[in-house]
Amino acid sequence: MVIKPVIGADAAAALVKKGMVVHVGGFLGCGSPDAVIAALAKAGTGSLTLVCNDTAILDAKNARVTGVAPLVANKQFERVIVSHIGTNGETQRQMNSGETVVDLVPQGTLAERVRAAGAGIGGFLTPTGVGTEVEEGKQVLTIGNKVFLLELPLGGDIALIKAKRADKAGNLQYAKTARNFNPLMATACAIVVAEVEEIVEVGEIDPDEVHTPSIFVDYLVMAQGGKA
Repeated sequence: MVIKPVIGADAAAALVKKGMVVHVGGFLGCGSPDAVIAALAKAGTGSLTLVCNDTAILDAKNARVTGVAPLVANKQFERVIVSHIGTNGETQRQMNSGETVVDLVPQGTLAERVRAAGAGIGGFLTPTGVGTEVEEGKQVLTIGNKVFLLELPLGGDIALIKAKRADKAGNLQYAKTARNFNPLMATACAIVVAEVEEIVEVGEIDPDEVHTPSIFVDYLVMAQGGKA
């Protein structure tokens, strides 16, 4: 049994290098690793490609900032691959000004592309997007009488994810809808950093409640206010 290293948020952020493809779990910030994101914002590492469900919420008027929004505000991404940007006006501004490339991917397709990378398959067929802008530049296949797009895997250099609990070996348990993209991303990246709210002894998480096996996890980070 290998005990996974527990590192600080700053050390986790230092693992993210300029130009990397970074997967970040969360849905509008729910299930995002806030401590690691804050440390990465402080580090200022740039020229990154983001893979995430969305670019979270950036609402300066109501002082509401969630998820990856601080990194967007810092202009740390040169490209974002997400399912929507409707709750972050700064992402929209950067897209319209040409400062950041925004690839909008249907949410189910985005999830399946990440899953495909983790599963080691070469792609999958989906009818979603046929006849729309989503089809542009993609291989179109007709099987029987139905038209499909070939979608390719979407892996990354590093995944920054969030879990409710981890044991010392790195087995992870997520909380309810905070699970969202986190388990998929844990399988799809070369390095996986899991921010957790609690670290327990090996065996304290029932095997039936392990959502991400330890083999996928490289580092643990204790969330602010977490307990060991």
